Amino acid sequence: MSANSAINIKKSDIEIEFYRSSGPGGQHKNKTATAVRIRHIPTGIVAQASERRSQHLNKEVAMERLKKAIAKLYYKPKKRIQTKISISQKKKRLDEKKKIAIKKTLRKIREEG
Repeated sequence: MSANSAINIKKSDIEIEFYRSSGPGGQHKNKTATAVRIRHIPTGIVAQASERRSQHLNKEVAMERLKKAIAKLYYKPKKRIQTKISISQKKKRLDEKKKIAIKKTLRKIREEG
């Protein structure tokens, strides 16, 4: 959530639309336009919320969803920096490989003999 709060969205870049939501919620929800749809014009991302009875709460939820979607769009993972294997680790791996190779050669000798 901390990455979302860092995103600033200009009011001129968004288009807010209110409409009537469907489903349970009683007369209050059916009479008033409580559902909110926010469109971010530069990216074309649309976020909507209609689960609350309050238009204000739905607007907050939709705005959080929009921020999350924009953050996901612009997220770039850090490039992985390859580390060098130490000499002792390299030696340890080679020793393990040698042990396995010896086991396999012993298996072949038993099968032939």
